[in-house]
Amino acid sequence: MRSSDGFFYEGEVFYPFQDMLFNALLSFTFMFLIAFMLINPTAQTGKIDPKAEVLITMKWPDNHPDDVDLYVEDPNGGVVWYHVKEAGLMHLDRDDRGNYRDTIAVGNKKIENPLNQETVTIRGIVPGEYVVNVHHYLANGTEDVPVELKVEKLNPEVSLVFYTKLHLDHKGQELTAVRFTMDEKGAITDVNRRPKTLVRSRKGA
Repeated sequence: MRSSDGFFYEGEVFYPFQDMLFNALLSFTFMFLIAFMLINPTAQTGKIDPKAEVLITMKWPDNHPDDVDLYVEDPNGGVVWYHVKEAGLMHLDRDDRGNYRDTIAVGNKKIENPLNQETVTIRGIVPGEYVVNVHHYLANGTEDVPVELKVEKLNPEVSLVFYTKLHLDHKGQELTAVRFTMDEKGAITDVNRRPKTLVRSRKGA
């Protein structure tokens, strides 16, 4: 033991390893507390990334073999589709091709993704009219394809702007699902379904 004058005397036992272990434990505890304080707080349920203003979702029945495509035109004439996944502030997140390549092999097992869905995000405010079309690109089946499409405004809170059900009955069919106007503040008005072709203008693009 250490005496009152701070020195060790003959016959006393000194354990340097224990002192080192104790100091290491204190250091580890301190670093853990600092790291814990720096961790970002858990996101609250329902909060949306403010970089996304509008979400457009198109889906058709799970496991359906047909290929349906989503086309969206912005006020500047830019169009996102399966060949151009980014245009202006719009982004096509995934080109879903029906049941094509919906199965992947993991080890000796095959995993299937039955979901048929395409989404386009509008990641900023560009005032003007947007046109949303669906195109029956490839008909692998013999029945009509029921398609659901919705437009959601994400800021300042999630709100449904438009929802519809469409039926595609032949290869090459194109329908205008919705047209809407966004103002300078991001508000959506003039929701309508006046037809406008987008597929024809993309041929050769």
